[in-house]
Amino acid sequence: MTRLIKALTNRLYTVLHRNRFAHFGRHSHIGWKAMRLEGLGYISVGDNTYIAPDVQLTAWDSRKGQHFTPTITIGNDCTIREHSHISAINKIVIGHHLLTGTNVLITDNSHGESTREDMSIPVDERLLVSKGPVVIGNNVWLGNNVCVMPGVTIGDGAIIGANCVVTHDIPAYSVAGGIPAKVIKQL
Repeated sequence: MTRLIKALTNRLYTVLHRNRFAHFGRHSHIGWKAMRLEGLGYISVGDNTYIAPDVQLTAWDSRKGQHFTPTITIGNDCTIREHSHISAINKIVIGHHLLTGTNVLITDNSHGESTREDMSIPVDERLLVSKGPVVIGNNVWLGNNVCVMPGVTIGDGAIIGANCVVTHDIPAYSVAGGIPAKVIKQL
């Protein structure tokens, strides 16, 4: 009975939010209850995609007098697990068949630059900056606690091991591990 109630709750929650997205594909679901949903009009979700509970999806078009044109595109047949956070002020493109572990961060932005001037400002008061879009190819697996940082491209079929911080491009059909993530095997 609990499984049925959970399924019905998720379906109702999806129906409640699906029209707020730029596009929300057929047979896609968002689990009850998201931690934060901001700027859904800039977010497109493909078909058969599951977004687990406690996820944050944030596309910021303005903040502290700044104006942005964000886009987040999530492909078909993706699974975004619990406690993950996808945040854009620029552009994030996720291909088809992405599988994430829990607690994954995918962001194209940060609070300020790594300068003494910016670091002397309280973090929440810093201007948002982007070092470039994030592109994640098809059939990619991101392990638990992976952070994909701004300006990164991850190629098709890549596997990013748990606890990695991806600061540079990862080629297609490779396995990466470490902080920062480095290719440890390429097929």
